[in-house]
Amino acid sequence: MPRPIKKAVFPVGGMGTRFLPATKATPKEMLTVVDKPLIQYAVEEARAAGIEEFIFVTGRGKTAIEDHFDHSAELEALLAERGQTDLEALGMLRLPPGAVAYTRQQEPLGLGHAVWCARHLVGDEPFAVLLADELVLAETPCLAQLVTLYERVGGCVFALADVPREQTQRYGIVDIARDDGQIIEIKGMVEKPRPEQAPSTASIIGRYILQPAVFAELDRKERGIGGEIQLTDSLARLLGAMPFHGLRFTGQRFDCGSKLGFLKATLAYAMKRPELRDELSAYLNDLTRAL
Repeated sequence: MPRPIKKAVFPVGGMGTRFLPATKATPKEMLTVVDKPLIQYAVEEARAAGIEEFIFVTGRGKTAIEDHFDHSAELEALLAERGQTDLEALGMLRLPPGAVAYTRQQEPLGLGHAVWCARHLVGDEPFAVLLADELVLAETPCLAQLVTLYERVGGCVFALADVPREQTQRYGIVDIARDDGQIIEIKGMVEKPRPEQAPSTASIIGRYILQPAVFAELDRKERGIGGEIQLTDSLARLLGAMPFHGLRFTGQRFDCGSKLGFLKATLAYAMKRPELRDELSAYLNDLTRAL
């Protein structure tokens, strides 16, 4: 039986330049889909998958994330005066004391470097990595689906989604050994290949279960695409040392690192809210006719 996954790493040090000017003073992970910031969706997904320790790899200007997951005595007192004492019903997430840790990524050297920065907090345990700008709307949270597969196969497990071949240069792409339509056995992977060089169109989309052996590979600090320390490159060097599997998860994925993906996510999540659905649907119908 593989060791359980109890820790999750959230790389949140990026500058979010694609969303300027909104992200000039606000972390991109704090942009809201309906009424929750992106990072809260990721943390809730992790908690639903059994994660007990939450590790944030931050950067300059990210203190709003720390404040968001802290208790606010003043706000809670104000809400109590109004009779609003059920914070969960208000969508406010309270994590247990000591369950949250923060470390800084002082240089923007890529996802692999961000994960490496969490090495001392993770220790010698398997762990999850969640990218907040990848949002997955699913009945069973995406990470929980990965954990279920991991408990069967061990090793490293990734969430996969098929992308148009012309978009392979945006993602880490896996080379497929076996594919039953849902579970993929991985024999190779490459970061951001050109379409004609991509071994498949199955891309890794920001949900990982990793073994601590990856830290030794990341410690080599080898630069890849864009001069950054790429997580995909370090994982590729572990192929053959442990099982690697990908899961075509069940759910709707939104790339909230793009403006269009963010807008689509906002509409999809709003339509799942009973108090918003009917009026929003009527407005969208009217808007479509007006255009």
